[in-house]
Amino acid sequence: MNNYIGIDVAKSTLQVYIPENELNIEIENSLYGLKKLYNKLNKLYKKTLPDIVFVYESTGSYSTILERYCQANKIKCFKVGAYQSSSFSKVIKNRSKTDKIDAKMLSQMNILAKEKDIKIPVRDDSAHKIRSFIKYYHSLIKEEGRVANYLESATFNLEDKYVLKRVKNKITNIQKEQLLIVEKAMELIKSNDSYYEAYTNITSIKGVGQKSAIILLYLFLKYPNASRQHITALSGLDPIEKSSGTSVNRKQRISKQGLSLLRAIMYMPVLTTIQHNEEMRLFYNRLLERGKPKMLAQMAVMRKMILLAHSLYKNKEQYDSKRYLNFTQNKKEIEMK
Repeated sequence: MNNYIGIDVAKSTLQVYIPENELNIEIENSLYGLKKLYNKLNKLYKKTLPDIVFVYESTGSYSTILERYCQANKIKCFKVGAYQSSSFSKVIKNRSKTDKIDAKMLSQMNILAKEKDIKIPVRDDSAHKIRSFIKYYHSLIKEEGRVANYLESATFNLEDKYVLKRVKNKITNIQKEQLLIVEKAMELIKSNDSYYEAYTNITSIKGVGQKSAIILLYLFLKYPNASRQHITALSGLDPIEKSSGTSVNRKQRISKQGLSLLRAIMYMPVLTTIQHNEEMRLFYNRLLERGKPKMLAQMAVMRKMILLAHSLYKNKEQYDSKRYLNFTQNKKEIEMK
């Protein structure tokens, strides 16, 4: 399969393995570097150029330029996860680890590629903007907490009044910036009818507020074809268990492999929902009655909220408390029989 081009993505460079003639080249991780690569591939593959597939490991922001270039030039890609590539490397017994070896290994991973996994990247720029806003908002929350802790310490230590005043002003400015960034995200959502309809449907769930709805909308927009299982995994809320024989028997926990920002922003709404949403409160209490620890029960409520929001998003419906409450009560009665 000479059409699978292995690309090891780094911050400033791309190490590329081209099976045709077994070439190893290093290029800039930039549009200029990718244009040079594409011209080279054009000379090598000629008429079969449309059949090439870029195989690369998901590396967050570092692979953004590559994905944008592939989208613009309709280049098919096979994106693999870090765990998947690490496991494959062990299977083929790679003892050394270099950029060249990794690029060649990625090319060889074509044997794992299914037809549905090979596709031209699609990037929703508006969804990416929403993510940028919510990510920056979360960084502001962290900064406010750090400065507030400093203020508390400085107050007890009787620091100079000028210093205390400056710190208080800084907290005020951070809070203003938080409001501004949420407003910018809402402006973007309101400017798109389908986004705003989805946002309204998501916020119809009691306990899901503005910021939670924004990040949930981003998640659903980024992964439009995701199933319930995919959404659970992307949220990092899929349960994992480690047990082997009699020596390894760890308690079940969530994977935390998905979007950590989502879990951080959803935590407080979960506590609010347990208090004010009767369906979620019944679900939570039932888990506690079964002996589940509070934290695990809260994570289960979070998962239920996210999946419910996803259902409303896909079906373009609003939350009907009576409908969901009747379903929950009927389910409980069946379990008791």
